[in-house]
Amino acid sequence: MAVSGGAGEAYEQAALAFERSLADILRQDGKTVVFVHVEARDGATLSRAGQAAPRLHIALGVQACAQLARQKAAALNQNTLALCTLLPRQSFEYLMRETGRQAGPDFSALYLNQPLGRQLDLIRLALPRARRVGVLLGTSPDAGRTEAQLAELARERGLHLVSARVDAGDPLFPGLKQVLDESDVLLAMADPQIYNSHTIQNILLTSFRAKVPMQAFSPAYARAGALLALYTTPEQIGAQVALLARDALSELEGGPRGFGPPQHSPLFEVNVNAHVARSLGLQLDAVALAERLRRLELRSGLERRSERCPDVRDGSARACPRTGGL
Repeated sequence: MAVSGGAGEAYEQAALAFERSLADILRQDGKTVVFVHVEARDGATLSRAGQAAPRLHIALGVQACAQLARQKAAALNQNTLALCTLLPRQSFEYLMRETGRQAGPDFSALYLNQPLGRQLDLIRLALPRARRVGVLLGTSPDAGRTEAQLAELARERGLHLVSARVDAGDPLFPGLKQVLDESDVLLAMADPQIYNSHTIQNILLTSFRAKVPMQAFSPAYARAGALLALYTTPEQIGAQVALLARDALSELEGGPRGFGPPQHSPLFEVNVNAHVARSLGLQLDAVALAERLRRLELRSGLERRSERCPDVRDGSARACPRTGGL
């Protein structure tokens, strides 16, 4: 099995968790796995790894996924499956368009970012009085689709989306002020054009002064002043990838089937900045919020499965076709 990724703590944590989890899982089945590490920046090394015919290739991060996606079909063994992770959905979909590939059983992804519905559900749980959700968006090709999806999901939850677009190179403040003036909560999206090391402190300070709490996508942002953060840890990504890899390997023995459609991780954590919560007169428990959110997703998932599968009764699914997940 080949594992490729960049340098950095997140990559190392995810790779270590993945390797430990998969080795433990396969050991229970009386199997062993051999890991081969390759550098994402070394195209020749990736090709050699493909010629060595690994059964699975795990790409950690955008660079590793891009390198793998650009490999010609002949450079990879036809029976090798590939899974990209530690990258947001928008990046994976962009790579698929850029390289002309199609996501499918042999080339799939486990996204790093959180599903939009989950983000809105946390807002409803943590801030039940909030009705207007502010979002600041950049000019990426996917921004319009994200905005439309958020608006629809917000309506389904009795919320109203307040959005503004910021062109590359334009100042953030006018759009930020417009959103904050009309919102009860600011939902930060993982858009590096908007949220980056150069802008985050000013955005947090401005929203704090406006008494509009921010829900962010990184625990670092919660420590810096966001009220909430919803995220998946590298260790959780690694453990989930191990489960997906085990399923793919077991299916390969009975005939190649591969991975399911690209999906978000069902594992996540919630962080709360207690100081910011107190300043807003709120009492929030991160552990309790995460547990309530998990129960909400479980209940919603069972309801959706029961609509598709007549054999789902009382929380159990005896016969339901495999679908694409979250």
